[in-house]
Amino acid sequence: MSDLLQLQVHDLEVDVLTGIYSEETHLPQPLRISMNVDIDMPERFAPDTPLSASKSYIDLKEAATALPEGVHFKLIEAVADYICDTLFVSDKRVRRVEIKIVKLAIAERGESIGVTLVRNRR
Repeated sequence: MSDLLQLQVHDLEVDVLTGIYSEETHLPQPLRISMNVDIDMPERFAPDTPLSASKSYIDLKEAATALPEGVHFKLIEAVADYICDTLFVSDKRVRRVEIKIVKLAIAERGESIGVTLVRNRR
Protein backbone atom coordinates (compact mmCIF):
# COMPACT_ATOMS: atom_id res chain seq x y z
CA MET A 1 0.00 0.00 0.00
CA SER A 2 1.39 3.38 -0.96
CA ASP A 3 1.39 6.47 1.23
CA LEU A 4 -1.21 9.15 0.68
CA LEU A 5 -1.47 12.76 1.72
CA GLN A 6 -4.90 13.81 2.96
CA LEU A 7 -5.83 17.44 2.34
CA GLN A 8 -8.71 18.83 4.34
CA VAL A 9 -11.05 21.75 3.85
CA HIS A 10 -13.90 21.95 6.33
CA ASP A 11 -16.97 24.05 6.99
CA LEU A 12 -17.26 26.01 3.74
CA GLU A 13 -20.66 27.67 3.55
CA VAL A 14 -21.99 27.72 0.01
CA ASP A 15 -25.38 28.76 -1.35
CA VAL A 16 -26.59 26.12 -3.83
CA LEU A 17 -29.78 25.61 -5.82
CA THR A 18 -30.88 22.28 -4.38
CA GLY A 19 -33.95 20.50 -3.09
CA ILE A 20 -37.05 18.68 -4.27
CA TYR A 21 -39.83 20.49 -2.41
CA SER A 22 -41.48 23.56 -3.90
CA GLU A 23 -40.26 25.80 -1.11
CA GLU A 24 -36.67 24.70 -1.86
CA THR A 25 -36.56 25.03 -5.63
CA HIS A 26 -36.61 28.79 -6.17
CA LEU A 27 -33.80 30.10 -4.00
CA PRO A 28 -30.33 28.81 -3.20
CA GLN A 29 -29.98 26.98 0.11
CA PRO A 30 -27.02 27.31 2.44
CA LEU A 31 -24.92 24.16 2.63
CA ARG A 32 -21.89 23.46 4.82
CA ILE A 33 -19.36 21.48 2.80
CA SER A 34 -16.34 19.66 4.21
CA MET A 35 -13.93 17.42 2.34
CA ASN A 36 -10.98 15.14 2.80
CA VAL A 37 -9.01 14.47 -0.37
CA ASP A 38 -6.34 11.77 -0.58
CA ILE A 39 -3.59 12.35 -3.13
CA ASP A 40 -0.41 10.56 -4.13
CA MET A 41 2.63 12.14 -2.58
CA PRO A 42 6.40 12.09 -2.94
CA GLU A 43 8.46 9.85 -0.71
CA ARG A 44 9.40 12.78 1.55
CA PHE A 45 8.62 16.46 1.97
CA ALA A 46 11.91 18.32 2.36
CA PRO A 47 12.01 21.94 3.57
CA ASP A 48 12.38 23.15 -0.03
CA THR A 49 9.71 20.89 -1.57
CA PRO A 50 7.66 22.95 -4.08
CA LEU A 51 3.88 23.26 -3.89
CA SER A 52 3.61 21.17 -7.06
CA ALA A 53 4.48 18.11 -4.92
CA SER A 54 1.21 18.63 -3.07
CA LYS A 55 -2.05 20.33 -4.06
CA SER A 56 -3.24 23.80 -3.25
CA TYR A 57 -6.06 24.00 -0.72
CA ILE A 58 -7.50 26.73 -2.92
CA ASP A 59 -8.16 24.08 -5.61
CA LEU A 60 -10.32 22.17 -3.14
CA LYS A 61 -12.15 25.28 -2.03
CA GLU A 62 -12.84 26.29 -5.63
CA ALA A 63 -14.20 22.83 -6.47
CA ALA A 64 -16.79 23.28 -3.74
CA THR A 65 -17.62 26.94 -4.28
CA ALA A 66 -17.47 27.26 -8.08
CA LEU A 67 -20.53 25.15 -8.81
CA PRO A 68 -22.22 25.82 -12.15
CA GLU A 69 -24.43 28.89 -11.95
CA GLY A 70 -28.13 28.32 -12.52
CA VAL A 71 -27.92 24.52 -12.21
CA HIS A 72 -30.46 23.05 -9.79
CA PHE A 73 -29.24 19.92 -8.02
CA LYS A 74 -32.28 17.98 -6.79
CA LEU A 75 -30.18 16.04 -4.30
CA ILE A 76 -27.22 17.15 -2.23
CA GLU A 77 -25.69 13.81 -3.23
CA ALA A 78 -25.46 15.22 -6.76
CA VAL A 79 -23.61 18.27 -5.41
CA ALA A 80 -21.12 15.94 -3.72
CA ASP A 81 -20.69 13.92 -6.92
CA TYR A 82 -20.09 17.08 -8.96
CA ILE A 83 -17.34 18.17 -6.55
CA CYS A 84 -15.75 14.69 -6.65
CA ASP A 85 -15.76 14.66 -10.45
CA THR A 86 -14.21 18.12 -10.54
CA LEU A 87 -11.38 17.04 -8.25
CA PHE A 88 -10.71 13.77 -10.11
CA VAL A 89 -10.60 15.53 -13.49
CA SER A 90 -8.41 18.37 -12.25
CA ASP A 91 -5.59 16.22 -10.85
CA LYS A 92 -4.66 12.62 -11.66
CA ARG A 93 -3.01 12.28 -8.23
CA VAL A 94 -6.38 12.47 -6.46
CA ARG A 95 -7.14 8.94 -5.25
CA ARG A 96 -10.09 9.34 -2.90
CA VAL A 97 -12.55 12.11 -2.08
CA GLU A 98 -14.80 12.24 0.97
CA ILE A 99 -17.42 15.00 0.93
CA LYS A 100 -19.71 15.85 3.82
CA ILE A 101 -22.63 18.18 3.12
CA VAL A 102 -24.93 19.57 5.80
CA LYS A 103 -28.20 21.31 4.90
CA LEU A 104 -28.18 24.33 7.17
CA ALA A 105 -31.71 25.51 6.35
CA ILE A 106 -33.41 22.49 7.92
CA ALA A 107 -31.52 22.52 11.23
CA GLU A 108 -33.76 23.69 14.06
CA ARG A 109 -31.46 23.31 17.06
CA GLY A 110 -27.97 23.27 15.62
CA GLU A 111 -28.07 19.63 14.53
CA SER A 112 -26.18 18.47 11.43
CA ILE A 113 -28.46 16.90 8.82
CA GLY A 114 -26.87 15.79 5.58
CA VAL A 115 -24.79 13.19 3.78
CA THR A 116 -21.23 11.95 3.46
CA LEU A 117 -20.21 10.61 0.06
CA VAL A 118 -16.91 8.78 -0.55
CA ARG A 119 -15.58 8.14 -4.05
CA ASN A 120 -12.40 6.35 -5.07
CA ARG A 121 -10.67 6.86 -8.40
CA ARG A 122 -11.68 4.05 -10.76
